[in-house]
Amino acid sequence: MTKTENQMLIIFGASGDLTARKLVPALFRLFQENQLPKNFVVLGVSRSYMTDDEFRKKVVSGNEYLKGNHSVDDALVSEFAKKFFYEDVGTEYDTDYKDLEERITTLNAKYKTGENYMYYLSTPPSLYEAIAKNLYGQQLNRSRGVGFKRIIVEKPFGYDLESAKQLNKGLQRYFKESQIYRIDHYLGKETVQNLLVTRFANSIFEPLWNRNYIDRVEITNAESGGVGLRGGYYDGSGALRDMFQNHLLQIVSLIVMEPPIDANAQEIRNEKVKALRSLRIMYDEKTLSEHTIRAQYVSSKIDGKVVNGYREEEGVNPESTTETYAAIKFFVDNWRWKDVPFYVRTAKRMPTKVTEVVIHFKAPHHQIFKDAGMFNKDNKLIIRIQPDEGILIKFGVKVPGQGFKVERANLDFYYSSLVDTSIMEAYERLLLDAMQGDATLYARADEVEAAWEFVDPILKYWKNGKDVRVYGYSAGAWGPENADALIAGDGLWRNPGPNLADDPGFCVIY
Repeated sequence: MTKTENQMLIIFGASGDLTARKLVPALFRLFQENQLPKNFVVLGVSRSYMTDDEFRKKVVSGNEYLKGNHSVDDALVSEFAKKFFYEDVGTEYDTDYKDLEERITTLNAKYKTGENYMYYLSTPPSLYEAIAKNLYGQQLNRSRGVGFKRIIVEKPFGYDLESAKQLNKGLQRYFKESQIYRIDHYLGKETVQNLLVTRFANSIFEPLWNRNYIDRVEITNAESGGVGLRGGYYDGSGALRDMFQNHLLQIVSLIVMEPPIDANAQEIRNEKVKALRSLRIMYDEKTLSEHTIRAQYVSSKIDGKVVNGYREEEGVNPESTTETYAAIKFFVDNWRWKDVPFYVRTAKRMPTKVTEVVIHFKAPHHQIFKDAGMFNKDNKLIIRIQPDEGILIKFGVKVPGQGFKVERANLDFYYSSLVDTSIMEAYERLLLDAMQGDATLYARADEVEAAWEFVDPILKYWKNGKDVRVYGYSAGAWGPENADALIAGDGLWRNPGPNLADDPGFCVIY
């Protein structure tokens, strides 16, 4: 097991929701599992005035997210809370950090954290450069011969290609790229990481992972809820920016990438960048019109209750054209994936919450059972990322009785069956990786920019193209009808149920 060095975690924006909801519970689970180093301190930094004790009560002892559904020893919580401290930076983050530097130095000396500092920026991206600049001003970015200095930033990594480049330049002006960790919580999910193992550790898949055997690749990310209280933010973002550009293209890169030389972070990230750069960028309006669909959910009844349409949600412009549904068809320009279509969709207000990858294999060239019930029943490898995490293989078997009637059978594996294995949650895994200096699951600057290079022309077309439409779909349905036309000729979308083995072909709208 990799050793986690003594260190201090400094969280900017520590009074915000993310700290209480995700970061502190993840740290507590690491504490319970003895994954934290002996000398470990958390310093919360924010613009709100609080004492150390008030901060501890807010994010630890009074944190409703800390225990979740588990019973936790109060003595353990009290011991954990002692690791937390707080520093107020005043009315704004773009200020002199002399007092902050003194507090960090004092805590380091008292708790022997080895001058190993990790800065977590739980703030809007507009503050990233200012915080990095002021840390630089107090030399808090430099190792000075002892200890490491790392900075973690949350998505969104830019609003478009140009802003992503500016954001990267702003951070790189004060920190080296090797010090910068861009966190994407999707990469912390075990089943996302298992894409690499499924591909490269199994000889039953790796020789088939190419255009000779794979007919198409389908990725669905569906959320059953609407935008909720995020309407104001979401209306300036949309499904393509919110999910596709980061989470889903990360998954695409793991599917598309070539085998790395070995499993270290640099080699894996090098191959992911090459994969993203091999995506065929769509520039002409005809291709963009035929290969992209955007839509919004409209009011409907779900389980007998009327739910708002997107334009009726709080904070949303009543005339908004922001998409809550995005479906993209694209190709990859390299030998492995030549002429294999990729279909990726993401949406709010779907019939169920699910994220999965479906690898559709080609039919045998000589089909002696083509009249035996195998029409439109191709072999599939389904990798379920959430919920009911696992892997499902669909293959043909003979139906008992006379003749050769063929039906599909399921061969499945579920992570929940690993009863003796503790599966880390996404932030738990990603925080521990950052503490240990493992950047495998973090995005690099060129990786972020390569993703934006693919997405930018789609966004520009949707904004400025001629006769561009925003379609409507009833809340609780699988998107607009014309989304089926996108995949026409290659079968139908797999509309998954809440359980991995479900294979429904329809949904019911009340």
